[in-house]
Amino acid sequence: MSARPPIVLASGSPRRLALLQQVGIEPDLLWPASIDETHIKGELPRTLAKRLSRTKAEVAIHAGKRDERLRNAYILTADTVVCVGRRVLPKTEALEEAATTLRLLSGRNHRVYTSICLVTPKGAIRQKLVETRVRFKRLSRQEIEGYLASGEWRGKAGGYAIQGIAGSFVVKLIGSYSSVVGLPLYETMQLLAGEGFPVTHGWLNMPA
Repeated sequence: MSARPPIVLASGSPRRLALLQQVGIEPDLLWPASIDETHIKGELPRTLAKRLSRTKAEVAIHAGKRDERLRNAYILTADTVVCVGRRVLPKTEALEEAATTLRLLSGRNHRVYTSICLVTPKGAIRQKLVETRVRFKRLSRQEIEGYLASGEWRGKAGGYAIQGIAGSFVVKLIGSYSSVVGLPLYETMQLLAGEGFPVTHGWLNMPA
C-alpha cells in the first residue's frame, strides 16, 4: 500500500484527535490554530462557527508559507458553537458561568453548530456546517452541583461534554453525536474522500 499524503489537525482539542483516530486517521501533526474567537455583536451562531473555522484555515495557509510542515498537506480545522436561540453560550472557564449555563440548558432545547474546513494540498478551502439539536432533561439542583464539582464543564462550549457525565442529561438528539463532541465524522470523511485523501488507508492496522 502506497504512503498516504500528510494530514494536519489544526486543533489542540484531544476530543477531535480521538475522533479522527477512531476512524483510522492519525494526524502527522497537531498544529493548534490560534485566533481571536470573540463573538461579533449580532452575529448568528451558525455564522460564527463558519467564520471561526475558516479563519483557522486561512491562518494555517498563511503559516504554511514559512512552516514546511504545513505545505502540501491536508489541513483540517473545526469550531463548535452551542446556542439557545440566537444566544451563543460560552466556553465556560468560571464556576458561576458554568452554573448559569447549565441552568439555562436545563429542560430546554439547544443547538450545536460545528463547522469544519479542509485545506487541500493545493491551498483550496472546502467547508461544511453541521447542525445538531439537543434537548436536556430538567436538571435538579443536586445534579447541577454534582456536575460543577466534577470539573468536566471546564473549557467546554456550552459548559458540558456530551461524551462524559452530561451524556446522561440528553433526552433527545437530532443530528450528529460526533459533531456535538467536536468533529462530525461523516461530513469530515466525505470532505476528505471528495478531495482525494485515502480515508481507508489506516483501517488495515486498526485494533479489532
